[in-house]
Amino acid sequence: MENQAYIYNFKNIMSSSGWSKEEIAQVIAVHKDRYEILTPDAEISAELAGNLRFSAQSSLDMPAVGDWVKIVPMNDDHAIILEIFKRKTILRRQSVGSSSNDQVIAANADSGIIAMSVGQDFNLRRIDRYLTICYDGDLEPIVLLTKTDLLEEQDVLKLSSQIQERHPQAQVISVSINKIETLHTLQNSMAKNRTYCFMGSSGVGKSTLINWLASNSLMKTSEISASHGKGRHTTTYRRLMYLQDGFAIVDTPGMREVGVTDGDRSIDATFEQIASLAEGCKYSNCTHTNEDGCAVSEAIENGELEEELLYSYQKLKREQNHYSQTVWEKRKSQKDFGKMIKRVQNQKKRFK
Repeated sequence: MENQAYIYNFKNIMSSSGWSKEEIAQVIAVHKDRYEILTPDAEISAELAGNLRFSAQSSLDMPAVGDWVKIVPMNDDHAIILEIFKRKTILRRQSVGSSSNDQVIAANADSGIIAMSVGQDFNLRRIDRYLTICYDGDLEPIVLLTKTDLLEEQDVLKLSSQIQERHPQAQVISVSINKIETLHTLQNSMAKNRTYCFMGSSGVGKSTLINWLASNSLMKTSEISASHGKGRHTTTYRRLMYLQDGFAIVDTPGMREVGVTDGDRSIDATFEQIASLAEGCKYSNCTHTNEDGCAVSEAIENGELEEELLYSYQKLKREQNHYSQTVWEKRKSQKDFGKMIKRVQNQKKRFK
């Protein structure tokens, strides 16, 4: 493996973990019970050791794309995963169809690239959600407006301004696969030895952009429909790739839902203006609804804050609180069940 970015990351893991060269690999794809891992010598398949599988309390304890793992090679093309190295970041969302489980999107990514088409896909509240899960996992977010050739330049600038006014801390880049200068702007913004996780709805052009960055067709993309600007996105699983430009990319399937989890500071990081105003509220637990002395409500009355922004903030807060409560109830139920099992086992021992 001659990629300098991989070698850089590999050496850091070897230095921090104390594992030998032969014991270290990185997960580059997950297929149910089978993993694809990258060693300094080759891409090989892997499976979990039994004790790692059975000791996992949730999906957070299972290997994810981007994880560095300790392995035992079984032969030239297969290994057993024994342990997961401590993650520096974790990008996760609430599992689709579940109110108490996490789904890990990627581990150890440095930046989350939120790809959103300037067409019908554009949605400020969805950007709020993506930013929240990025801040929750300690990733630097980049909002990437795609397919900008569908609009006039002044209209693209208006959309970009809407995002920056709402989230001044977020970087916004506008690209079109048909405008080479915009692609170079994206490429030049990506630093060596960093990992970028692309995410967004299906059909916004993630794989097309990644293929261009890789300078060859690593992934197939379906034909784009001129009528609505969408394609049948063919990325069906998450995959990490090291590019010769010196950075790594994680491509992900299109996301229909982006549920927030229980990160304490993530929503406040997304809505910096509201969090800053809230410091002036009379009550520390102010919900910014009808309390006396609410600095946030006062800012709305004075025209300093958009009421729609507060609505989005409160919606995510309610969702986060519900998730936290559901997780607590689930853990309590599991704990109570464990106690019941112990009581039954103790009773059996008495009657022996």
